[in-house]
Amino acid sequence: MQILSLNVARAEPLMVAGQEVLSGIRKRPVEGAVPVATLGLAGDEQADPRYHGGQAKAVYAYPTEHYAFWQTVRAQAQVGDWNTSLPWGSMGENLSIQGLLESDAWIGDVLVFPDCELAVSEPRYPCSKFNAVMGFSKASKMMVQSGWCGIYLAVRQPGTLAAGQRFEIRPGPREVTIAELFRAKKPKA
Repeated sequence: MQILSLNVARAEPLMVAGQEVLSGIRKRPVEGAVPVATLGLAGDEQADPRYHGGQAKAVYAYPTEHYAFWQTVRAQAQVGDWNTSLPWGSMGENLSIQGLLESDAWIGDVLVFPDCELAVSEPRYPCSKFNAVMGFSKASKMMVQSGWCGIYLAVRQPGTLAAGQRFEIRPGPREVTIAELFRAKKPKA
């Protein structure tokens, strides 16, 4: 299991359903080690702390295994190119990870990196900002239907993270997975 890309963004204007709102969803890859504190990565912002950020949702990880699906549906919706890969960070994630899916991420598990520890805390629930950055109005609905929501993480041990770092899982109580919790609280899309 590994971080393929580490991504951050400052809050900036985003057009959502004809209205301009602030959002930090447009994450971009960064190079080198990035400090991680209790509330997240240095250089990263969340515009609406009611739904994003805070201690339980300090870092958002998204499995890169789902990227081919999103590239395909964007191409079918004629808002993306069949032959151009989506850049890492396109789902609004801080960590583009490989090797850990929602069905294998248990609430309370700890991702152990060389200099940092992050605990699996909850699923991400999509909103209209996700539709806006994906370029079509059914993106949130497709995330809900697929269950490919990604994983919010709480910072257990501050430190640094970087693209290319490997991590291992220290099991928590193993009572419910991200996928199970997402299905149980499935939002309307």
